[in-house]
Amino acid sequence: MTDFKPFKSTYLFLVLLLNFNLISCAQKTKVNQNNHVKTISEIKTGAERTDLYLNILKGKNVAIVANQTSVLNVLQRAEVAPNVMGSKKITHHLVDYLHNNNTINVKKVFAPEHGFRGKADAGEIVKDGLDTKTNLPIVSLYGKNKKPTLKQLKNIDIVVFDIQDVGARFYTYISSLHYVMEACAEANIPVLLLDRPNPNAHYIDGPVLETSHKSFVGMHNVPVVYGMTIGEYGQMINGEKWLNNGIACDLKVIPVLNYNHQTQYSLPIKPSPNLPNGKSINLYPSLCFFEGTNVSAGRGTSMQFQIYGSPFLSKNSFSFTPKENEGAKYPKHKNKLCFGEDLRDSKNLNQLDLSYLISAYKQNTAKDFFNNFFTKLAGTKKLQEQIEKGLSADEIKNTWQKDLNDFKLIREKYLIYK
Repeated sequence: MTDFKPFKSTYLFLVLLLNFNLISCAQKTKVNQNNHVKTISEIKTGAERTDLYLNILKGKNVAIVANQTSVLNVLQRAEVAPNVMGSKKITHHLVDYLHNNNTINVKKVFAPEHGFRGKADAGEIVKDGLDTKTNLPIVSLYGKNKKPTLKQLKNIDIVVFDIQDVGARFYTYISSLHYVMEACAEANIPVLLLDRPNPNAHYIDGPVLETSHKSFVGMHNVPVVYGMTIGEYGQMINGEKWLNNGIACDLKVIPVLNYNHQTQYSLPIKPSPNLPNGKSINLYPSLCFFEGTNVSAGRGTSMQFQIYGSPFLSKNSFSFTPKENEGAKYPKHKNKLCFGEDLRDSKNLNQLDLSYLISAYKQNTAKDFFNNFFTKLAGTKKLQEQIEKGLSADEIKNTWQKDLNDFKLIREKYLIYK
């Protein structure tokens, strides 16, 4: 009878070698076609750096500000072949992961706009509830109150904040962060912020918000695109004394590993229902201005924030009809044929692009193009006035430069990643 022992040994060795190569390849740095931009494949988010924060939470009553993006990958031993053990990344939701840790007492979850599972429409009131998986109470920060109350924070020792931001001023998660920090500062409760990469951190652009136009879609004197992670932004909220009466929150940021502002990062989970992919996230700062006009930015389609159009624009070869779908129960121009532009194959932006907005304004045949929401999004009345006067995109952007330079000096003080 033939002896197969040498063959078995060789097979096991090859499997082990293959597994080692797969792990080591995942840790290598890739260079993008743009030579000055590097893509690091092995980024560790703040949530994944458990060695830096589990001991902080041990024995504490914890509240977590989280949504569907609050996940972490944990390396666990797993069988990769018969009788061969290797390692495998297991994805956990942060709430589940901490709730299953017997040394940590998770008491409740705070949910921002779009809810804990991220399915609510933009602007839709989110109700309190109960998480069916953990039986933890879910407290809405986009319903009766946007700021946690003292009652809601009663008996809480520490608040963990872990939400994926996209780096645009009118994306409301930074406003939720402000109110969480303010409430915790007033209640003398520390905040542990688990940082995540900002997919739009590679540039700074747009008009700086004027104080007279503050709202939940713009609470701070920053440009539309501010080029900071949410952890850096939290440090700026504290340092610039933007909280009520200039109070400071006891804030600790767990930084991202292997990351800088030029690192390209593809979000593993869509951050909200109408940002389905990287193209929509890249275009979002430029196309969100349409939310303050009679033009649709694609809500009610599968191409949200990758197209724009309206029944009042010039008829051309590209058209779409918004219909009710998840994340858009009442889309603008529902069931009406819209003409506009398809940007899905456009080059990724490294600046805020006003050309789409100006082009649509010039084509518009309706009586009114802008609505009252536009000034809140822009953070100034000047942008609408400049477009109505016929200024070019370059002429408008030139008026932002002094404010942008002033902001960059402030921003520099709070950067974690260079």
